[in-house]
Amino acid sequence: MPDAGRPSALPWLWLSAIVFVLDQISKLYFDSSLQMYQQIVVIPDYFSWTLAYNTGAAFSFLADHGGWQRWLFALIAVGVSAVLVVWLKRLPRRGQGWLALGLALVLGGALGNLFDRVAYGHVIDFILVHWQQRWYFPAFNVADCAISVGAVLLALDMFKSEKSGDRND
Repeated sequence: MPDAGRPSALPWLWLSAIVFVLDQISKLYFDSSLQMYQQIVVIPDYFSWTLAYNTGAAFSFLADHGGWQRWLFALIAVGVSAVLVVWLKRLPRRGQGWLALGLALVLGGALGNLFDRVAYGHVIDFILVHWQQRWYFPAFNVADCAISVGAVLLALDMFKSEKSGDRND
């Protein structure tokens, strides 16, 4: 934990805010521009824009369970977001770049999807990666990208810290 006078990594919250804003702008654009499941091919056989609503969690987990999952996932997102903000506050401003970057990306993505879940009852997805017409990865959004990249950075930081003997306690 940083000393009372030592600056924390809270300035990384600007990145979380940027992720949140980019996520919401992109979702609003595709939600108003496309019909449900309409596809606009960007790279034939590989990448398209589409519009899909996810009432569940990742990969539509629990999507068909009557609505209670909306509030469960919202509660989890609030809890995780609070933990991430406290973690950033306790993290020293210098020397923890990968960790702070990962935390900020995960936080921005979590807040973007939380906003959708509370405001609309579902998360808006619009990025579709596929291989020809045979295999489709579940649709996702900017928030999901930020969460995924952030999680990879957190894992890399953990392995880097273990290898060097540097502990983030």
